[in-house]
Amino acid sequence: MIASLSIENFALIEKLNINFSEGFSVITGETGAGKSIVLGALGLLMGKRADLSSLKNDTEKCIVEAAFHIKKYNIQSVFQKNDVDYEDETIIRREILPSGKSRAFINDTPVTLNVLQEISLHLIDIHSQHQNQELNEENFQIEILDILAKNQTLVVEYQDNLEHFNLAKSKLKQLVSQKNSAAKEHDYNSFLLEELIAANLIAGEQIELESELEKLSNVALIKENLQKSIAIATEEQIGVIQNLKEIKVAIAKIASLSNEYTLISERISSTIIELDDIITELNSELEKLNNDPERLEFINQKLQLIYSLQKKHQVTTVEELIVIKENLDAQFNSFEDIDNQIQKLEIKVEILKSKTDEIASIISSNRVGVTASLEDKLIKILDPLGMPNARFKFEVNPTETYLESGKDEIQLLFSANKGTNFGLLKKIASGGEMSRIMLAVKSILAQTKKLPTIIFDEIDTGISGDVANKMADIMQEMSTDLQLFAITHLPQIASKGKSHYKVFKYIKNENTFTEIKKLNENERINEIAEMISGKDLTESAINHAKALLN
Repeated sequence: MIASLSIENFALIEKLNINFSEGFSVITGETGAGKSIVLGALGLLMGKRADLSSLKNDTEKCIVEAAFHIKKYNIQSVFQKNDVDYEDETIIRREILPSGKSRAFINDTPVTLNVLQEISLHLIDIHSQHQNQELNEENFQIEILDILAKNQTLVVEYQDNLEHFNLAKSKLKQLVSQKNSAAKEHDYNSFLLEELIAANLIAGEQIELESELEKLSNVALIKENLQKSIAIATEEQIGVIQNLKEIKVAIAKIASLSNEYTLISERISSTIIELDDIITELNSELEKLNNDPERLEFINQKLQLIYSLQKKHQVTTVEELIVIKENLDAQFNSFEDIDNQIQKLEIKVEILKSKTDEIASIISSNRVGVTASLEDKLIKILDPLGMPNARFKFEVNPTETYLESGKDEIQLLFSANKGTNFGLLKKIASGGEMSRIMLAVKSILAQTKKLPTIIFDEIDTGISGDVANKMADIMQEMSTDLQLFAITHLPQIASKGKSHYKVFKYIKNENTFTEIKKLNENERINEIAEMISGKDLTESAINHAKALLN
């Protein structure tokens, strides 16, 4: 329950502090007195958006704070889920800064608006006039059935399975599309891969083959020049080696005369040794040199194949061709693996579908199981509310479509009078009837869905007389297990409250302010009398008020 509420600098409220009682409380006040302002402040505590227009003084921050007594409602898990410290007396505070920024706190822990919204849903339910139209919405009708059928856990399980089912279906669709796209190029890529494999490409071979080709294409020229070089070096009379040896002998004769000559002699000796080695290598190359037309033809063909592949794939090296081959091989293997992936995923999709369908079927069965009881309860509650002939029919129609909370389409059919056919509630029920039906629904739900606090904002619209008394009786009964506020203009309902609060305006220093106060006995008599007869109180109205309160 809401134990206390404080508001600072919000709309027409400068500063307000009010304590609230358990059970059934009524809030009254003239139209425009500011009841909606109080509800707006509570809305901030429930995570609704706010802007600078909410500030009475736009140079100061707005603060709305409420204390909730929630010990007996076993909602610790909601706090744990949202990583917020739980307290039996939980304090929720909302601040709107002059900059327009907003901050929210639960037990002094900063929280996001999403967290605030989720936790506040377990603390308070504010039912405004326009929310009567929720009865016409299929989602609300489903929620009613699910609360009574205790389907909440099943619905969460269904939603979890549905999410995985949809993800698996999406992945399967993606893989099938990928396979279809790849299939168009698969045959061609397979040909390219086979062609590259057949080429038996080796990194670095192009340079080696091109070098060998140059040799084999110029055997005669190479042979001629090798032989010529060897002959020049080794001629007995005038060969380079012979001349160097003679130079060596000549220098050796003077080597002892100078260190420089000694060094020159050593260099000549080294040159002779190096030249001998060169000649040996030239002879080796000459011996290896063969005219091999078959090898030449093979190299030509291999290089032509390489050049052709390079042109086809728009590259310049064998190494790049090898990379392309490896990529094509990976694509080929991936394509071959897609079928296996698709097969596995099809099995997974079918399992998830079966599980989701199974949960949806249980949810549907549970909904059907509570419809008759719900219809009977609504009829019994509405009978004394001036709707003795009201009849309801909840149609639960299974569908193949996977909806957010199951596979059912719900229709709430209604008949207000004997002898009339059922029709859609939204097309038949009047505003006053909708108010009474919504009260009946809330009364039934309150027995199952435990909430600390419910606030009815003029749910009695379109109601008067004895029906109003009966509505008040229902609210009184509801308030035995929860805190219930009724914002009302009807004296019949106002008189049934355990506590009575009045919202009013006053003027101070040429400024208008809104205030709320708890009425004492005499103030309450006068307020109800005023609701009966207007501002000019009569003795008759006062006596009538006293009678209502007794």
